[in-house]
Parts: sequence; C-alpha cells; structure tokens
Amino acid sequence: MIAELGLAVLWMAAALAVLQLVAGALSLRPATAHLAGVVRPVAILQGVLVACAFAALIWLFLSTDLSVKLVAENSHSAKPFIFKLAGTWGNHEGSMLMWVTIMSLAGGFVALIEKRLPENTLIATLAGQAFVSLGFYAFLLLASNPFERLPEAAPEGAGLNPLLQDIGLAFHPPTLYVGYVGLSIAFSFAVGALVTRDVGPAFARAMRPWVLGAWIFLTLGITAGSYWAYYTLGWGGWWFWDPVENASLMPWLAATALLHSCSVLAARNALRTWTVMLGVVAFSMSMVGTFLVRSGILTSVHAFAVDPTRGSFILALLAIYIGGALLLFGLRASTVTEGARFAVLSRESSLVFNNVMLCGILGIVLVGTLYPLLTEAMGVKVSVGPPYFNPVSAVFAIPMMMVMAVGPVLRWREDKGGRITWQVAVPALVSAVALLAVELLFAPNLLPALGLALAPGLAVASVQPLVGRNLRRTPLPIYGMVIGHLGIAVALFGMASEGAFSTERLAAMNPGDSQQVGPFKVALQDIGPVAGPNWTALEATVSASYAGGEPTVLHPQARTFANPPGNRTESALLTRWNGQLYAVLGEEGDDGRWQMRFWWKPFVPMIWYGGALVALGGLLALLGRVARDVKRLVAIDKIAYRRERQGR
Repeated sequence: MIAELGLAVLWMAAALAVLQLVAGALSLRPATAHLAGVVRPVAILQGVLVACAFAALIWLFLSTDLSVKLVAENSHSAKPFIFKLAGTWGNHEGSMLMWVTIMSLAGGFVALIEKRLPENTLIATLAGQAFVSLGFYAFLLLASNPFERLPEAAPEGAGLNPLLQDIGLAFHPPTLYVGYVGLSIAFSFAVGALVTRDVGPAFARAMRPWVLGAWIFLTLGITAGSYWAYYTLGWGGWWFWDPVENASLMPWLAATALLHSCSVLAARNALRTWTVMLGVVAFSMSMVGTFLVRSGILTSVHAFAVDPTRGSFILALLAIYIGGALLLFGLRASTVTEGARFAVLSRESSLVFNNVMLCGILGIVLVGTLYPLLTEAMGVKVSVGPPYFNPVSAVFAIPMMMVMAVGPVLRWREDKGGRITWQVAVPALVSAVALLAVELLFAPNLLPALGLALAPGLAVASVQPLVGRNLRRTPLPIYGMVIGHLGIAVALFGMASEGAFSTERLAAMNPGDSQQVGPFKVALQDIGPVAGPNWTALEATVSASYAGGEPTVLHPQARTFANPPGNRTESALLTRWNGQLYAVLGEEGDDGRWQMRFWWKPFVPMIWYGGALVALGGLLALLGRVARDVKRLVAIDKIAYRRERQGR
C-alpha cells in the first residue's frame, strides 16, 4: 500500500510540474498574465508531494518491505538501522528520487520566500525549474521506478554493497546532492533572467544565497567523501583523481567562480555575461557528473552500475538542458549589457583573474576525466591520474592563490599599488622564509615545497581584511571570507605535508614483531576473530608508541559480509596534533606471517579541518547576507506601509 501511494504521489508531483511549466510560460504573455498567480502555490505543493513520496520510500526501507524490488536488491533485515535508512539513497533509483525531492523542495522554497526579483523574472525562473524537474520525473517514472513491486516478496534481501555500509553513506550523498541540485536553482535563475532580459544586481542578489548554500553543501560533501574514501578503501590516500571524485569537483570549481561573479554583479553591476554563463556551466557540470556516475561507461567504487539505456536517457536530458540553455544564451547574449567598467588593479580584476584560473582547472579536470573514456571507445585504454592532474592544475592553482592573497584588500573599481604595499609584502615575506626553511631542512619535491611555502603566506593574507577594523561591527560576510580563505590555507598545508613527509611501511609480521614507522614504533600483538551486527572479521591488535611514549592500541580489521558477499578493510587511525598513523590488516601469507601496512602522515587531518573551515566561512557569509536582505525587505515594507497610511 505504501509503495502504491508513493508512486501515485510521485505522478501527481510530476503533473504539477507540467502545470507549473505551462502556467509559467503562458503568464509571460500579456493575454494570459493572470496565470502567474498559479505558479507559486503549485511549486510549493509539488515540493510537498515529492517529499511525501521520498518519505514513503524511506519507510519501505526502514520496514524492510521485501515485496518492493528496490528494497529486496539493496537491503537486508539484519542490517543496522542507520544502514537501512542510508540504503534508501545508496542505490540508483533511491538516489534519483532524493535528487528530485531536493530539486522540488528547493523550487518550493524559492516560490515561498523569494521577494527580491521582479515578478515576471521569478515566474520565468520557476518555469525553468519545472522544466528541469520534468526530465527527472520522466526518468524516474518511465525508466527507474523506485516503487516497483516484485511478483512475489523475496524471502530475504540481497543487502547493501559492503563498501557502502559505513556511516559516511548517511552524510556524504545527501550533502553532495543538496549541492548538485542547488546549482539547478542557479541554472533556473540564469534562464529566467535571460528570458526576461533582466540581468542586473537584483538578479545577482537574489541568486547569490542559493549559490552560496549549494557551494557550502558541495564543500561539505566533497570533504566528507574524501575522508570516507581515505579511511574505508584502505589505500591510505585522500584523493585519487577518480572520475567520480572529479564529477563532484567540477561543479564545485564552477560554483566557486559563479559565487565570486555574483558578488561582483551584486556589488558593482559588472560581469553580467560571466555570471549568466557560469550559472549554466555550474549546473552543466552537475549533469555531466550525473551522466558519468549513472551511465555505466566507467568503473569506479563510487559509480552506480546502471544499464546504458538509462545512461542514454540522462545524456538526452543533458543535451536538452544544456543545449537549450546555451541556445537561449546565444540568442539573448546581445541583450546582456557589459555593465560597469573597472581598472586593472581592482578587486573586480582579481576576482576575474581567479575565475579564469578556476575555469582553467575545470577544463583540465574535464579533459582528464573524459579523455580516457574517448580513447577507450576507440579501442585504446589510457590511464590519466596524478602525474597529469597535479602539475597541470598547479599551473593555474598557484597563481590563483597568489592573487587570492591580495584580492580581498583591494578596493572596488580602482586601486593604487602604493596603498597595499605592506599587505603584499608581509605574506610574500612569510612565504619566502617558509620556502627557504623547507628547502634547507627537508628538500621535498617541487609541488609539496610550493604548497608548504604558499600556505603560511596565504594564512597571513587571509586575516589581513580584519586589520584596522572594529571587530564587533565587522559584517558576518567579511568574517566568512576570512575564515573561508584561511580554510584554503589550512587544507593546502595538509595536502602539501602529506605529499612531502608521508612515510609508508609494508611488512610481513608475526605476533610479537615490531616495525618503525616515522616516529612510531608499532608492534603486532595478536590477531583474532570478532563479529559485528551483520559481519564477521579478523581483527589485529597493534600497539603504537610515539617517540618512546606510552603505547596506544589500534584494531584494524578485515571484514567479511554475507549479504551480499564481500570483503572490506577497516583501517585503524591514531590521530595526534601533528599527524595521523594509519594501519591496515592484509592477508596471511604462505609462511604464516600477516601482511601489515602502515603510514605516518604528518598534518594530514588539516586537509579536512581546512574543508570544514571553508564550509564554515560560507555559512557565516550566507547568514550575514540573509540577515542583511531581511533587514532591507523589512525596511521596504515599513516605507510602503507609511506611504499607504499617509495616502489615507
């Protein structure tokens, strides 16, 4: 009954999306302008209905209704509660329903609270959002029905992929999807502004909170996904340049550029064309990522195994949405005026430069991700990995960070070099001293050395906008910018330290044997069986002593799952202020010794601390912007009320 109700509600939501699109499009004509009053309530009701459909699917998973095909294929009665819940979106159909749910709820919130845009632009935006949603409704209802029943209930479920049976599944996909789908709002805003030829500061101020919100969740999703892969896969790395990892990075790069363009357009009425184009590009990258993950054209631990037919459906949606938006942009680009001019030395110029660098990195990642797929289609297998991505992206990333250190202290429109001499000199001196010290003491490879030198200079530069300010009266967006840039410096230091100073030890050990791993002495004490709620494991007991101190006990595991059958390594981590010891249990050799793998990774947690700081900075900026907009709207309402009373 719940499955049928969920499917019926989903069909109703799709019908409302059709109504929202048709009414929105017709209301732009003078003869049918009265239909505009239908669009807002329909958008809100659509969001409520699709949320009910998603709640129905959650209930089916929590109750382990094995008469539903999706539950039988992706769940099991013995799974812990959290994995039953996360299993709702740990599969293709469920994750797509989550996608549509977030998209429709976002559209409903726009209809409910957005008051800054002219009414015709808002209606065009909501019509654009309905148009995007319709394709995904069609995909779900015609090709990927999450509520499909089995002819006969399965005696037991197949379970969830062992790699996905981790707490990370409860947090990583939802945060990432909010980011992905949030960019659909930016796309709809761009389409709406092009339709009504209303690209200006008001449009940017209305779109900026939605872009910022999507960017925050993308940042959190990428950071959480990186750490999840780091401790779950057992290979000791935090980023592999996997195609699906890249699929989340590309929209983040575009969203970062879009966020800066929105700020320039909102503050200085410049970069109009940039802002609209980046709104299209950011959502395009989300669609490209969706196609890569769900088309079945690549093999990845992150990808959903989906048949090529459904992949073709997504490719068709990508062509319709992105091709249509680019066509509209081409037809209306001449109507988007240039906007206010600015000097070469100005904050606008620094943001434009960094946008160009971000787009350069985006192009590099896109080419490196798609090139192996193209060559494989021609019968030639090519591997593209860190030897390509790291140095080529650094060509753009290093100048970008140098300009990022200076940009926040520049004035809008025009500035003079003499005014910012010390703001440039202090971070440059810090970086120069750091580079000299690193080369003299450690002599690492070039890229880690540059990262270790740039990070402290960027950290100093990031707090310079606070110098000379009254900290109690400093707006929240300024604090957000400072903390966000500081987070980039912290993450960069962690990345560079991991690349420069990591120590790895692969050893065959018997109980009682010990190894030296960096400053740690590790000893294998015992290996024995343990059991979990839905798995069994061999667990090693390892003692680790830092620089001769008191030992700490670690328990790396090799887990075995029965439903579905599979194995997973469970690494053990020992975190100190200056780094992390990483231990993995391997297989037993023919001689009875156990393969053990250890890493000492100095300052590696700073990668994820930095990511959290970046997201925190975005959150503070968002709260500050929203509070400012609320005050402005309240003031406008008061003025209107006073005028109305005076008129009486």
